[in-house]
Amino acid sequence: MPPTPGPQSVARALVVLDVVADADRPVGAKALARELGCALSTVYHLTAPLLARGYLVRTAEGYAPGPRVPALYRSHQRHHGLGAGTGELLGRLRRATGAEAYHTAYRDGLITVVDTTAPVTDAGHPFAPGPEPRAHATAHGKALLAALPRPLRRRYLAEHGMARFTERTITGAERFEAEMDRVRGQGFAVSVGEADLAYTCLAVALPGPGAGRGDGKGDGRGAGIVHALSVSLPTAEFGRRQGEIRAALARAVPDFPTLPES
Repeated sequence: MPPTPGPQSVARALVVLDVVADADRPVGAKALARELGCALSTVYHLTAPLLARGYLVRTAEGYAPGPRVPALYRSHQRHHGLGAGTGELLGRLRRATGAEAYHTAYRDGLITVVDTTAPVTDAGHPFAPGPEPRAHATAHGKALLAALPRPLRRRYLAEHGMARFTERTITGAERFEAEMDRVRGQGFAVSVGEADLAYTCLAVALPGPGAGRGDGKGDGRGAGIVHALSVSLPTAEFGRRQGEIRAALARAVPDFPTLPES
C-alpha cells in the first residue's frame, strides 16, 4: 500500500473505500486486511464509521459501496456546474463518433475527469472519472494546460511531474511548451499513445474567460475553472478517423451547456 499523507487511520479508511469501489464484487474483511497489512480487528474498526454513515454496506459476501456514494457523485457534478445536459451531450458525441467521450476540468491546481461515457465496469479503460495523474500525456490534459497562463501551467507541472508512461510521452519542459504552442495554434490537442499505447485521444478546451491567457503573457492569478471536451479511440483507428472525430468535436462544442468559471 503506497503511503498516503495524513493520519494513518484516515488513510487506511480511504484505502478501504478505494478497494471496495474498484472491486467487481463485495470485498471480504480478510481481503481488506491483506490489502492494508493489518489485523481483522483493525478492519472492523475502520469500517464501522463508514457503515454507520452509509459509505459502505455489508452483505453476505463482504463490503460494497453504500447509499451515500451516489450523493457524493451528485455533489461532485453540482460543484462543477453540471446537470443532465452535459451527460446528454457526451452521449450524443459517443453515438456520433463511436468513441468514448469525456468532460474534464482544471480547478485549483487539479485536473479531473468529471464525466465519461465509458462504462464504469470497464476496468481496462485508461480514462476513468477522478483525478487525472497523467494530464501532460493526455489530450484533455494538454488542452486544459494550454489554456492556462504559463505561471499556472509551470506550477502544475512542477507539482505533478512529467512521468514517462510510454516511449511517446513528452517529459521535457521545453518540448512540452512547444506542444502547448501547437495546441493553441491548431485549436485542439492530440495524444497518440502518450498515456497508453493502445489509445489515442483528441480534445478541445471549451471557450470561456475563466482560463486567462495560455501564451505566457497572463499573470497567473485566479484561472477559475477551465473545461475540456474529449474523445478516445484505439490508436489503430486514429489515422483513418481523425478528420471525422475532429469535426464531431467541433460540432459538439457550441452545444455544451454553459459552465461556471469559478
